[in-house]
Amino acid sequence: MLQPPTPHRVAVIAPSPVSMFNLAIPEMLFGKVVSHGQPGYDVIICAAETGPLPTSAGLDLQVRHGLDALGEADTVMVAGTGAPYEPDPRIVAAIREAAADGKRIAALCTGTFQLAEAGLLQGRKATTYWAHADELRRRYPDVDLCGDVLYVQDGPYLTASGYAAGIDLCLHIIRTDYGAAVANEVARLALVAPVRPGGQTQFTLTPLPPERGTTCADTRAWAMRNLDKPLTLTDLARHAGVSVRTLTRRFHAESGVSPLQWLLHQRIERAKELLETTTLPMDQIAHTSGLGTADSLRAHLVRRTGLTPTAYRAQFSHRGVSRGAA
Repeated sequence: MLQPPTPHRVAVIAPSPVSMFNLAIPEMLFGKVVSHGQPGYDVIICAAETGPLPTSAGLDLQVRHGLDALGEADTVMVAGTGAPYEPDPRIVAAIREAAADGKRIAALCTGTFQLAEAGLLQGRKATTYWAHADELRRRYPDVDLCGDVLYVQDGPYLTASGYAAGIDLCLHIIRTDYGAAVANEVARLALVAPVRPGGQTQFTLTPLPPERGTTCADTRAWAMRNLDKPLTLTDLARHAGVSVRTLTRRFHAESGVSPLQWLLHQRIERAKELLETTTLPMDQIAHTSGLGTADSLRAHLVRRTGLTPTAYRAQFSHRGVSRGAA
């Protein structure tokens, strides 16, 4: 009689103070995998010390397993922490040893710092939460940081960017181990998006710098009311009652960007809002946001988000998918 396959063992390391959301993702997804009527994964939470473990939410979790659990694991996953710039030397040593044993090693969010400190990412592609990308790049210049993707796999090492990207990374692992059909079924059961390619751009707000003055506030407000018009630098300067050179200098001093950069940002944000909240056709959205044509809308949105307008609407729409052309 054939024996069912042994569950794939995943040891999730919880650095202190651990992100509770990061810690919940592996159990939520891996726990839904069934293979030949048996659990597909055996997930163990471990830490550098057993007992109470602080979380970034101010609560304590009771952890029963120490880092010796890595010895029996097939995959080691490091959760994110509220102290990303202080890698725990005990965790660093443990994952370095696990790597030497040939185990697959993954990091969620700021867990990437632990892998980088262990030297596992030298000359390799990796990612982390966008807000910490500059610091990781500064501390570990030998890492080929991909700052605008959901997750990256380079050899046996996988890293995910922000919080929800950990879901995408876990689904990618499930797909690798058990196939796309199983991964998509897990996504359906967990009520999350199906497996997404790791190269998809992180959906950050890409905020503009905070405004530092009000000299051009009236002109900015006027431009926002007229985004559907082909505004030029001359138009903006005329409204402000100054020369183009003076407008550009004041605008940059107050907004941190040039007038045209600011204007393009606002046009794209308006287009995204219309895609999410209306069923307008693409040509009309392009016109209303001042991006001109559907082709121009597509080019700017792909450059900003990695998605076509149709794909963006399908993923983020609150009103349903339009029949407009992509």
